[in-house]
Amino acid sequence: MTLATAHPTARALTLSRATATAARVLRQLRHDPRTIALMLVVPCLMLVLLRYVFDGSPRTFDSIGASLLGIFPLITMFLVTSIATLRERTSGTLERLLAMPLGKADLITGYALAFGTLAIVQSALATGLAVWFLGLDVTGSPWLLLLVALLDALLGTALGLFVSAFAASEFQAVQFMPAVIFPQLLLCGLFTPRTDMHPVLTALSDVLPMSYAVDGMNEVLRHTDMTTAFVRDALIVAGCALLVLALGAATLRRRTA
Repeated sequence: MTLATAHPTARALTLSRATATAARVLRQLRHDPRTIALMLVVPCLMLVLLRYVFDGSPRTFDSIGASLLGIFPLITMFLVTSIATLRERTSGTLERLLAMPLGKADLITGYALAFGTLAIVQSALATGLAVWFLGLDVTGSPWLLLLVALLDALLGTALGLFVSAFAASEFQAVQFMPAVIFPQLLLCGLFTPRTDMHPVLTALSDVLPMSYAVDGMNEVLRHTDMTTAFVRDALIVAGCALLVLALGAATLRRRTA
């Protein structure tokens, strides 16, 4: 008999179980200052560095800085989530949790809540630093920048949860970055407009979520009000995050007893 049938109620999402899982993950992260620094401090330092790289050309910082507010959270949350989840898998913690009356939806929602909480803090710090201390000049509302940054961080969390199922070590988890993140980084329109790329690459960029994150940031950079294009871009990023979370839940497997 499988453990899944031994606990017939484990499949239903229960908020109390999901929040308990989130609280456990946050307690573990609290004792890992290096991971916290990677999530909260490093993106801010990168923005400061970028600001003074373009010290003589503030307009360049304005055009690139907004896009990076969406890219940095995605990358850091991808790294942290994939490695942290892999530790749970390889240490047997995940297997023990799945042996309890805990559904896949509870577990994946708990992880998403924990890392999503950190994503909110990370996005708020980076956006506040860029807009109010580094002088990032945006036409639209900084709150819309924060919204896209948060959605990107959640997307990074979802991608990290998903790819952790295919890695056998932390080193392998990091190796997924060139395959999952770098193509999106090159094709998202950060370095050149997507319409100027080869048609094949333009078509490929149209199915990558980071492209819509950068497009959403650029909408805020250029328009005073929330545009239809911004809403579309935000919904696509959010939809991709939910889709990848669902795929991540599908990778969770119980052993048979």
